[in-house]
Amino acid sequence: MLNVTRSFLDPKVISRLAAVPLTPRFAMQGTVSGKHASPHRGSSIEFAEYRKYVPGDDIRRLDWRAFGRTDRYYVKEFEADTNLRLCVVLDTSGSMGFSSKGMPTKIDYARRIAATLGYLAAQQGDAVGLTTVAEKIIQSIPAKRSAAHLKLILDTLEKAKPQGETLLPAILDELAETLRQRALVVIVSDFFVATEELKRCFEHLRFRKHDVAAFHLLDPQEIEFAFGRPVRFVDMEGNTSVFVEPTEIADRYQKALQKYLAAMQKIVLETGLDYHRVQTSESYEQPLMRFLVGRTRARGVR
Repeated sequence: MLNVTRSFLDPKVISRLAAVPLTPRFAMQGTVSGKHASPHRGSSIEFAEYRKYVPGDDIRRLDWRAFGRTDRYYVKEFEADTNLRLCVVLDTSGSMGFSSKGMPTKIDYARRIAATLGYLAAQQGDAVGLTTVAEKIIQSIPAKRSAAHLKLILDTLEKAKPQGETLLPAILDELAETLRQRALVVIVSDFFVATEELKRCFEHLRFRKHDVAAFHLLDPQEIEFAFGRPVRFVDMEGNTSVFVEPTEIADRYQKALQKYLAAMQKIVLETGLDYHRVQTSESYEQPLMRFLVGRTRARGVR
């Protein structure tokens, strides 16, 4: 294991998760040779296809058996291998500071997911980057491969604090334009933004050939809305508050919540987003294992 320690990194969890490799769903473009399929042809041991010989091709790649069968020259092509570029986008807006009684804050939960994924990627030789966002990009660390770089990622995660409003869709659009090589973009957020804006920016990232995954964090109280007495609700990303009797708005809240979650599911179906809805009452190891195992079922393609 890499020689880095943090309070939000659990060596036992990492050891169990490391049994399942972190793989992209689509072909990647990296800077060095690695274990993931590339959209380009190379010289790995994994056969891709035949193509007709043209003058200038390496004659060592001629398939003489194919020539014997067809009396034509064919060249064998293989999948090139490359390293994966993991780019974690961490929402640090004010709402990520929320937690109900006995639950971790969403930012603490997100920190564990981001750090563990970064560690796993670095451990298998892949490049890791991090962007923390709220009403703007707070900090952006490009993807690189080294233990020192991983330490920088972890230091940044440790210092991340939830504050300010969220302009996540606009920032994701900016990242879609500035990430110049194909990457696995993992977004960890509570996604408190308009769903139509989310769909547009997810489509933008996919148009740019990125493999996009999302961990959607929700506190159990946000699902259950179990309040037994009048409560003052405070906007964690603004300065407003409202005092209400929960029983009077519970039905409307649940209808609005289900409409929102249904819209998120529709986005998943329409954009091919690798989506994981997570309640913070669940051990963070479980959604990470589902994420990793789900990716082993799909092989990188062109």
